[in-house]
Amino acid sequence: MKNAVCIQKLTVSMIIASCVFSYSSKAQEKPAASPAELAKKLANPIANLISVPIQSNFDVGIGKFNGSKMVLNIQPVIPITLSPKLNLITRWILPIVSQYDITGEGTSQSGLGDAVVTAFVSPSNSSLTWGVGPAILVPTATNQYLGGKKWGLGPSVVVLKQVNGWTIGGLANHIFSVTGDESRSDISSTFVNPFITYNWKSGAGVVMNVEYTHDWVNEKNIFVLMPTLTGVTRFGSQIISFALAPRIHFSPETRPNYGVRAAAILVFPK
Repeated sequence: MKNAVCIQKLTVSMIIASCVFSYSSKAQEKPAASPAELAKKLANPIANLISVPIQSNFDVGIGKFNGSKMVLNIQPVIPITLSPKLNLITRWILPIVSQYDITGEGTSQSGLGDAVVTAFVSPSNSSLTWGVGPAILVPTATNQYLGGKKWGLGPSVVVLKQVNGWTIGGLANHIFSVTGDESRSDISSTFVNPFITYNWKSGAGVVMNVEYTHDWVNEKNIFVLMPTLTGVTRFGSQIISFALAPRIHFSPETRPNYGVRAAAILVFPK
């Protein structure tokens, strides 16, 4: 038990350290050539760009108790140059969750959810952008209802093409549990995220973003469509990208009635 707590604290500390590293690197980074070029990089999940996305997902009308749920994802992206032709793009997702009337009427839970860490190996120069690597599920949840108490592992891949302001591509992974609390259900989950983005020269953009998850253990599908508006601006010397989208749920039967996504991305271009 003590080892698990130590691992959770270490994981959170590493994510916070990544954010601090990103911030401290700002003084050494040069501005992007233009808002359009910066927006193009932000449309690429594995761009060679240090960023710290902070993404809020709020859903209401969930299940038979008409519950609500807020998930704040802290998602630092740290690129590492392996060679002149090869990069390693690390992506961390640490969810902070608050939910009400989900597990029962009048109930509430809040705390950390399980983290997902992905490392994509990607060529630095290619007409078709791609990356492959492992996705690791880390049981950082601080409440039994906010995580699976399982370590997970699986492959992840992203492929995209960018031309004339357009970005068309997708990201996918499959994670299965490898160890953890034997009293909890196994995990076997496939995530698919196709996206189409168009950015204007001003840096503003529109995105059609789909998130589909299939839970193989419980035979459940989660399908969310998010038409998104994005923009890039500055607060002093800090570059920030904003995104706003409705979350339109199509499945499962216990899906929320409606939801919204809002995100701010702290950007530190190379």
